[in-house]
Amino acid sequence: MNIKKQFYEGLLTKNPVTVQLLGMCSTMAITTSLFNGLGMGVAVTIILTCSNIIISALRKFIPSQIRIAAYVTIIAGFVTIVDLAIQAFLPDLSTSLGVFIPLIVVNCIILGRAEAFASKNGVLASALDGIFQGIGYTVALTIVCVIRELLGSGTFGGGLLNGGEGIRLIPAEYPAMLMVMPVGGFLVLGCVIAGSQWLMKHLDIKSKKKEAAK
Repeated sequence: MNIKKQFYEGLLTKNPVTVQLLGMCSTMAITTSLFNGLGMGVAVTIILTCSNIIISALRKFIPSQIRIAAYVTIIAGFVTIVDLAIQAFLPDLSTSLGVFIPLIVVNCIILGRAEAFASKNGVLASALDGIFQGIGYTVALTIVCVIRELLGSGTFGGGLLNGGEGIRLIPAEYPAMLMVMPVGGFLVLGCVIAGSQWLMKHLDIKSKKKEAAK
């Protein structure tokens, strides 16, 4: 178990959004304000981590023929818990995210990590994988949210700051409403993915130069 490697993979080289391109529906739909992005990111991180732990702990007892059904059942249980908790304690977030919280059950990120990692590794490693993949997902969502909210609404921190209105950085008559529509989501995500690829290439080149210098 390499904690540093797992963290680096979750944040950058195997980021579920910018590299694996998973969970695109929710990424496109809810990334219009910082509140939405952080809320969805934290919810997915909690569900992913808890699901990974249980699936890893039961991996030797779940027959391979029914493993997918078992994984979905486990994931659905945690999604229900998180959904009800959000409805009880953060009703505004529940209303804003709507159906996309229950749809975490079929989110490719959760099921993909269960099949690719948790079913093959120990509980601790699987827990860390869930945490780091969740952090990577949350960071990617937050970046997309901040850009779309700023360009599309002219504000920062919508739903969280200034009574939920956000801090206005661009006068109300100037923002491009197109950026909070689906096409804006695709444009911003494409730029974020391109930036992520450039960063990985830059860090890889830098790492190779250090090795060559030795």
